[in-house]
Order: sequence, then C-alpha cells, then structure tokens
Amino acid sequence: MEILGNTLGEIAGEKAGIFKDRVPAFTVTQPEEAMHVLEEKASKLNVPLQVARPLDAKLLNGLTLGLEGEHQFLNAGLAVALCSTWLKRTGHVGDTHFDQTGALREQFVKGLTNASLQGRAQIVTDRHFKSEQLNELVFFLDGAHSLESMEVCARWFSLAIKENNPNQTLFRQQPNNPKSSHEVVKMQHVERGFQRKSAPILLFNCLTVRDPQLLLPRLMETCADHGVYFKKALFVPSLSVYNKVGSQASTLSDSQVDLSWQFNLQGVWENLMQSNKAGKITDIVSEELKDDMEMSASNCEHSAVFSSLPMVIKWLRDRAQQNQSVRFQVLVTGSLHLVGDVLKLVKK
Repeated sequence: MEILGNTLGEIAGEKAGIFKDRVPAFTVTQPEEAMHVLEEKASKLNVPLQVARPLDAKLLNGLTLGLEGEHQFLNAGLAVALCSTWLKRTGHVGDTHFDQTGALREQFVKGLTNASLQGRAQIVTDRHFKSEQLNELVFFLDGAHSLESMEVCARWFSLAIKENNPNQTLFRQQPNNPKSSHEVVKMQHVERGFQRKSAPILLFNCLTVRDPQLLLPRLMETCADHGVYFKKALFVPSLSVYNKVGSQASTLSDSQVDLSWQFNLQGVWENLMQSNKAGKITDIVSEELKDDMEMSASNCEHSAVFSSLPMVIKWLRDRAQQNQSVRFQVLVTGSLHLVGDVLKLVKK
C-alpha cells in the first residue's frame, strides 16, 4: 500500500503494468474490484488475459507440491499455464502440457514437486546439537506479514508441528464440547518407551508500518482453532536494518537498537493473552520457560523481549539443552527480514 495504492483497484492497476501489447498474460481468481481493473488494462493493450485454474492434486501422481499450503495449488496452476504457453510459443512442446495418457508431463511434475522457496513454510532443524536423533529445537519459518498470509502461516504451522512430532504429548481443547472448551485433553503417542512434550514458541517481529493489533490476534486465533497454543512469545528486532544500500550498507550496533516497537508488540500480545481463553491453556505447559530470563530485556507472563537475535537463539538452545524431553517448535514469522536473519544464524 505504501507504494502501489490504497485500494485493490489501485494496486491491481500497478500490477497490470507488466502487461505488454498482445502478449498473453495469466492471473488467478481475483476479487471483483481487482479483476475489473486487470481486464480493463488488458483490453486496452489487446492482451489475451486468462484466469488459470488451481492445479488438480491428482495430476501429481501421488506426489506432493514442493511448497506447503493449500494456496500453492493456485500458484502451481498459474505456473503450469505460464510455462506451457511459453513452451508452445517457443516451439518446445506440442499443443498441450499433458502427455498422450492425459497425465501432466513428467518435467512439470518434477518442477512442481521439487520447487523450494526459503523463508516460506520452511522447516529447519537446529544443527547446533550433535545428536540429530533428539532434534530438540526446530524452526518453522514463514515470512508472512499480511493478514491473509498470517492466517495461512498459522494454519500451516499448526498442522506441521503435529506431523513433525510423532512422539509427543499435546495439550489442546476438547473439540466437540463447547461447555468444556477450557478442558485439556492430553494426547500421548509413546514409541519405544520415549515420550516428548511439544512446546510451541513464537518468535516475532514486524515492520512499524504493519498493524500488530490485526496480525497477532489472527495468528493466535487460527492456531487456537487447531488446538495449538504458544507457551511463550519472543519479540526481537531484526539484524538486517540497513541504513544504505550496496557496499555501504551497515547494521545497527546493540547500543543503537531501539526496543520501543518490541515493547509495543509485547504489550499487544500480553493483552491478547489476558483477554483470550487460550491464556488459560498456557499455564499448564510453561514450566520449562519460567526460569533463566535474565538475558531478556523485558519478561512478562506470556512473552519476553530480547535486544538481539543471537541472544534469542542462545536462550532457545539453552532451554532445549536443559529440557531434552521437550521438543521446542519455534514459529518465526511477521517479517522476511527476521526469517532471513534466523536462517543466517541457524545455518552457520
């Protein structure tokens, strides 16, 4: 909105700037206001604008998309339509991206199932620990920073932590009884005599142009709808705050870091926890995180502010090392800057 406009129509008009005279263009289903502008711009340039359909999962021959999330079937359908048209126009393939049996061509399936995009629905196990069998600390990274993408991110995380944690003790609400919505159901999956609790933690930052009063409630509510409750929320400034672009770029030193925005984020979260029913769930499973908060700049019941990202990573590693019966599952979201910084530190 800062750059492209304040309405869907204005933004769509800027996006349509990519249209070229008589060159085919593709989009996916859009809100009416945006689609009207796209069609109008296409008409003026004689652009054959086509709306790509979502990819049918059956065309993947039992495989899964390389990118997580239901919305990726929209993107996959768009990719297939775009690539197929380009290949036909350049004489590489025949009239269709399907083979003679009606199946999607092997090259398309391979591309869609092998596609990867760092920082979007990405799962990274911390390699700091020598014993890979324990995997005590796992980062779930998604650079969501809008209301819609935050909901998608929360839904992905809620499902992913259960798939990623075969031996666990989960705490969640009773699904079919509204009268017992605060009751806790203890789900145990024991294998080879070992039992591990799941400890979802939020690591969050967003730019000051974003509205945490919208983003954080949507994140919390979507996770709660899937029976996932954060044991602690950690707020920290990103490392990659550049004053200049290019070779003159520099990061702020610790002494220059202003934590007022992080304190604001913490306040929003604490207010949500106090007014939200989910707050009653966290007390049950937060014992592992109550101690050793001296490293934080501000510690509250449900959250903490840290002055630097390396300090957060160290604190998380210390908690995981001291509580090896717990799997710490950290959702990193709110900013692609934050996600990139975490990847840089964790993958060292």
